[in-house]
Amino acid sequence: METPSSENVVVAIDGPAASGKSTVARTLARRLRFAYINTGAMYRAVTWHALENGGTEAAEEVIARLQEARLCCVIEDAESQFTINGADPTPHLLTEPVNLNVSRISAIPEVRKMLVALQRESARGRDVVMEGRDIGSAVFPETPYKFYIDASLEVRARRRERQGLLDAIGQRDSQDSSRRTSPLAIAEDSHVIDSSHLTIDGVVGEVIGRLKLKGLALRSDL
Repeated sequence: METPSSENVVVAIDGPAASGKSTVARTLARRLRFAYINTGAMYRAVTWHALENGGTEAAEEVIARLQEARLCCVIEDAESQFTINGADPTPHLLTEPVNLNVSRISAIPEVRKMLVALQRESARGRDVVMEGRDIGSAVFPETPYKFYIDASLEVRARRRERQGLLDAIGQRDSQDSSRRTSPLAIAEDSHVIDSSHLTIDGVVGEVIGRLKLKGLALRSDL
């Protein structure tokens, strides 16, 4: 799968569930004045769509329904907004049925192919912070600005509980890491940050410091 070449900057933020990557990525994007793109929300959205339209048991049916759907990702107020057939799935993204099925739907190669194409198109022509599980390894492997946000299993489980989510973190890790297409993995040139004992500002500060070391031109107040 070819990746587009462009003059825009892509900061890739990857990591497992409850590592803090979403909050880090959103906060970083605001500080850099980049657009923030949440790819995990896209996979949750298509999982919700599958559940609402016949279930998720047969991959062929999931693919067929998704191919018939109108998928749209736009940037509003510097953040990605994803709709399916004009519907905003945001209120449904953290429901238990979605939590229980998102890893399986995300593992379908055709689903990933469709969403990766949309993710690349959404970043075209603008500076972005994009977070997910395969941004640095598969979506934008050519970007020199790759970060992998991690935390201990115990810390991530506690964070998940505080979010009111009951999915098993260890099982989710195993599913995401073992899928055949674009598995959760640390890109060789990623800078790994353990967020177990860091604040969000601490992690964002480390990312910004690393971006400066890599020569990325940033605003003078950063």
